[in-house]
Amino acid sequence: MYNTYINPESLLEAAKDMAAATYLRKNKNIGASNDMLCFGFMQQALYRINFSSEGNKMLDLKKNCRVAVVQCAPIMFDKDATLAKCIDLIKQAGAGGAQLIVLPELIIPCYPYGMTFGFTVGSRQEEGRADWKRYYDGSIVVPGAETDALGEAAREVNAYVSIGISERDAVSGTLYNSNIIFAPDGSIAALHRKLKPTGAERFVWGDADKAYFPVVASPWGPLGNLICWESYMPLARVALYQKGVTILISCNTNDNPEWQATIQHIALEGRCYYINCDQFFAKDMYPADLHAQNEVAKLPELVCRGGSCVIDPYGHYVTEPVWDKEAIIYADLDMDKVPASRMEFDACGHYSRPDVLQLHVTE
Repeated sequence: MYNTYINPESLLEAAKDMAAATYLRKNKNIGASNDMLCFGFMQQALYRINFSSEGNKMLDLKKNCRVAVVQCAPIMFDKDATLAKCIDLIKQAGAGGAQLIVLPELIIPCYPYGMTFGFTVGSRQEEGRADWKRYYDGSIVVPGAETDALGEAAREVNAYVSIGISERDAVSGTLYNSNIIFAPDGSIAALHRKLKPTGAERFVWGDADKAYFPVVASPWGPLGNLICWESYMPLARVALYQKGVTILISCNTNDNPEWQATIQHIALEGRCYYINCDQFFAKDMYPADLHAQNEVAKLPELVCRGGSCVIDPYGHYVTEPVWDKEAIIYADLDMDKVPASRMEFDACGHYSRPDVLQLHVTE
């Protein structure tokens, strides 16, 4: 994670702004606009401090990054088997020279698409509760034995690894739709919980309650993550743009055609690489002993078709979407494109007006 070094010159300017704000607060006879001026000086001071930190500097980037986007299916509801599969895929991607390896949303233990777990407004069904408990048992405590194994795989291939999991809080037992980024030394560099589960996901996973929008310092700049429909949240995107994200990782379960237009726009808006990593899975992959067989029977044969791809900072495909199969998709990112693309537009830099519009994020 980034340190909190503050540039001395910016700190001096911030101190001047705060002094002006203090003077205005003490001299109420200056005029009716006094409070607004005071507020303006205080906001400017905070802006100077926030955007002068060492972690938010646009440092020189390593020129090239080889990414592996792993479009895969889980062994549904089987944590141990899926973990073993993911570790094998990480090793395969590492053998292909990948320096950043990305796996989909909720790949462990699965995304339970189409299942209600017996929820209706005002009531629950016991058979659905049994399926939910099975899903609960397949969710991962962080840190734990499963993250140790994943971290060891990242260390073995000497790569950053991003993976989506169903996380089980060690204290409350609440489930979260989470994404972990491991550093090449195997340590957990970032844990991101989905800010707001989408629609009926709220029956299963809770709202994020800590560590909002973490970024990871990498040789290619800040790595950030948004989980599926978080990418539709304008302020969530800005929260990462403010941190200078150069590679935005999106683990998701979204094969809607219009999603492709969304992610192209985001790459262009953020002037960053967008890594779109989707699951591929079919109806016949659901366990035959689930109680929700009637719900599963209503699903299409291909439940999620994939669509994983990589998009450059100009909104162009580096790799085209891959549909209807599992695949490891490799892409070589030219990181010079990131600063070059920001010449005429930088959403939170020279093309912004922090004196007019600012976003405050509770960290």
